[in-house]
Amino acid sequence: MCGIVGIVGKKQAKEILIQGLEKLEYRGYDSAGIYLTGKNQKDHLIKASGRIAVLKEKLTENMQGTSGIGHTRWATHGEPSIENAHPHISADQRFVLVHNGVIENFEEIKENYLEGVDLASETDTEIAVQLMAVLAKKQNLTAKQALKKSLTIIRGSYAFALMDREDPEFIYAAKNKSPLLIGVGEGFNAICSDAMAMLSETNHFVEIHDGELVVLSADAVTIEDAEGQTVVRDSFEASLDLTDIEKGTYSYYMLKEIDEQPAVMRRILQKYCNEEQKLEIPAEIISDILKSDRIYIVACGTSWHAGWVGKYLLETCGNIPVEVHLSSEFGYNMPILSKNPFFIFLSQSGETADSRQVLVQINQLGFPSLTLTNVSGSTLSRESKHTLLLHAGPEIAVASTKA
Repeated sequence: MCGIVGIVGKKQAKEILIQGLEKLEYRGYDSAGIYLTGKNQKDHLIKASGRIAVLKEKLTENMQGTSGIGHTRWATHGEPSIENAHPHISADQRFVLVHNGVIENFEEIKENYLEGVDLASETDTEIAVQLMAVLAKKQNLTAKQALKKSLTIIRGSYAFALMDREDPEFIYAAKNKSPLLIGVGEGFNAICSDAMAMLSETNHFVEIHDGELVVLSADAVTIEDAEGQTVVRDSFEASLDLTDIEKGTYSYYMLKEIDEQPAVMRRILQKYCNEEQKLEIPAEIISDILKSDRIYIVACGTSWHAGWVGKYLLETCGNIPVEVHLSSEFGYNMPILSKNPFFIFLSQSGETADSRQVLVQINQLGFPSLTLTNVSGSTLSRESKHTLLLHAGPEIAVASTKA
């Protein structure tokens, strides 16, 4: 799962971007890159195949800028290489783009809009930035207008962060089915796919919903919905502490997180038990569960395995039939459901795309749902009827130990 960082402000951005990318290493990647720019400053595009350490070796003292975007890529279209690494730049050299997700109709866009455009990579992301440039040139559009127009053509999942070399004091962003947050600071604003990437700079973040378009400058954040209406949304304070996401004396995050399990169990008991040590769950959740004739646990990976433990506990203690499903299969081949189902979604991040596509279908059918997640305000949490937080603390190791 790729990672995005970006910042626009008044202080030097290079180290902030690199540190942000390093905080996103846990997501997995095969290449990385950053773009640095600023008002009246020479810009720099630096990319590397392999680890972030290789990228850092390419950076020199004179590469500076007060704005920029960065990316860690996990190859989906094209092999791991410098050419396929992000950020990608349009053929006319105007737009620079980073992207998480998969553009499903990239071949159709290439055929219908990009005739005569020389492509430098094999990626679907470059198709997107070239589309924006072509639309901007043909229709005399601003960067914001070009991004907005492109979103009406692009199909698939995406988190975009776009910069216009003609106007380097802005970052333009949009998302659909891929996580992206706004980081709010004094004298700067940022964009990131995980709050951990910007915790060294701010702990105040604003959610971005699917279909929204965001414009960031050093002093302002503007959010618009698909109809162009301004959206006002309060920031939230990330509960993570920067020291929580460091390895400390441990050689590996996984060892650290295994050793944290007893403390996590105590924290969960403190959050959900009263003074008599009796479990206290909101009555509305209990009511919805008791009204159901079958519980469906939907999850991916380690969370799916944890769901099987949940099946045993719920059937033993609650005497309600439970099915456990992989969300990647359920979303494309929904089984015949019972008359009164209740759905439980288990996701550490609350941003699992496969689980979210199931939740969208469940909401359309009008069935109640509960998300168990580690991240307050995440997409699955917002879109489920109910949420119970895991209170597990940060999980940086890919193999989840607390689900």
